[in-house]
Amino acid sequence: MVKSILLLLALGLAGLLAYAATRPDTFRLQRSITVNAPPDRIHALINDLRQFNTWNPYEKKDPAIQGSYRGPAAGPGARYEFRGNQDVGAGSLEIIDSRAPSRVALRLDMSAPMAASNFIEFTLAPRANGTEVTWAMEGNCPYVAKLMGIFLDMEAMIGRDFEAGLANLKARAEQA
Repeated sequence: MVKSILLLLALGLAGLLAYAATRPDTFRLQRSITVNAPPDRIHALINDLRQFNTWNPYEKKDPAIQGSYRGPAAGPGARYEFRGNQDVGAGSLEIIDSRAPSRVALRLDMSAPMAASNFIEFTLAPRANGTEVTWAMEGNCPYVAKLMGIFLDMEAMIGRDFEAGLANLKARAEQA
C-alpha cells in the first residue's frame, strides 16, 4: 500500500516536471493606458530614470530601497542599480534606446531573488483622446520559472504592478 502511494506520488511529480518542460521558453506581457497628455511630456517621465522612479511601482514597494544612478541623466546609457526587499529584489535597469517622443527601451538585469535579464519597452502612440502608453516586458523563461508558473500566475502578478505603475504615470503626466 505504501509502495503504491509512493509510486503514485513519484509519477505525479514526474508528470508535473514533464509538463513544466513543455511550457514556452520565453514570455511577454504588456499593459496599456490612455493618458491625457502629449507624448513628449510622458516620454520625459520615462526617459529620465530619476523621473521614472517617481511613478515606478517597484520603488513604492520598498521605501528603504537602496539605489544609485550611473551614466547620463537620461536616454541611452542612463542606469539605475538597486537593492530592495523581497518584493523588489536586486538588479539594474538601463535605458538602451530612446526615440522621442514615441519609444523608450530598457534592459532589466536581476540578480535577486533569481537571475534574469529582460527587455522592457514603452511605446507612446498619439490618440484622439490623449496618448496610449504601452509597457511591455519580455525575456527567457528558464525551467525554474516554468515550474513556478504552474502554481503562480506571474502574468497577473506582474500585470498588476504594470497597471499600478501606468496609473501612477498617468497621474503624474496629467498633473503637469
